[in-house]
Amino acid sequence: MTHHALRLRLDSLALQNNWRWLQRTAGVTAGAAIKADGYGLGAVEVTRLLAEVGCRDFFVSTWAEAHALGPLPEGAELCVLHGVGPDDIGAAIGSRARPVLNTPEQVARWKSEASDRPCDVMIDTGMNRLGLRTDEIDLLDGLDIHTLHSHLARADEDNAMNAVQRDRFAAVAATVKARRYSFANSAGICLGTDYAFNLVRPGLALYGGVPRIEAAGHISQVAFPEAEIMQRRIVRAGETIGYGATWRADAHTEAAIVNIGYADGYLRCFAGKGSASFDGRTLPLIGRVSMDLVALDVTAAPELAEGDWVTMDYELPTAAEASGLSQYELLTGLSERLERYWI
Repeated sequence: MTHHALRLRLDSLALQNNWRWLQRTAGVTAGAAIKADGYGLGAVEVTRLLAEVGCRDFFVSTWAEAHALGPLPEGAELCVLHGVGPDDIGAAIGSRARPVLNTPEQVARWKSEASDRPCDVMIDTGMNRLGLRTDEIDLLDGLDIHTLHSHLARADEDNAMNAVQRDRFAAVAATVKARRYSFANSAGICLGTDYAFNLVRPGLALYGGVPRIEAAGHISQVAFPEAEIMQRRIVRAGETIGYGATWRADAHTEAAIVNIGYADGYLRCFAGKGSASFDGRTLPLIGRVSMDLVALDVTAAPELAEGDWVTMDYELPTAAEASGLSQYELLTGLSERLERYWI
């Protein structure tokens, strides 16, 4: 068996409890956005684990992502958020998944090729990304709409635009017949039950991201990068470490060279701010982040040696504040070189 010197420990109970809290908070059915391979955690296993606790609605971006999921858990439904482009209709007709139609052209394409099948529709209420404009809803006549969607642009902020979008969507929902109506993402769930409609589509918060202060203390970390120590060495007083010699030892310092770097998604912006943990002790990152390696001050852990493992400190809100990156980037940017394993 191939030895991996880098892995991503994934907490299945945290994932499931995050979904439970989001559903309780919304007060309606909660689905799960599993696009980008389950936000980098592995969409197949995420789907299985969430189905175990009752999730039945899943969302991917593309037909390739839908195909990669393989057979779905019993009773599960899958939607493809990017709809049906000119080259997608064959895959869409051959799939169990429903498209979320976003443009007049997609609506016409579906009417022409699959008018007898249900679909979902996205309405743009102010984000100006994907979705039909509210003055284009007459194009929907004749469609069998399963779920009507829209998407919030500023749900992570306290901004009047949130209520404006909600009211626009409610007005459309009052005139467009569908089985269900879906508006809120993770942050939108935290805005209150009047944003929930019939179905919510959490993503980031499932995986340990905290989209708004209301979720703090309720959402648990799911992904824990772990890296193996390649070498332990003493950096003598006055010596530097790493590219650019940006860190200099004030005194003899015990350093561990660890198998993780920016090629793995642990980016250079963590220099001077990142750290790892071992047995409850914090091990500060020293020097720059290299492509495959970082250095840690392990003076506080004299027992650590070559071949031992440390856990990189990667709690998403804290890591986002330290790095200047969004929680989404931190999660989805972790590379395939980290061996995923669930506990």
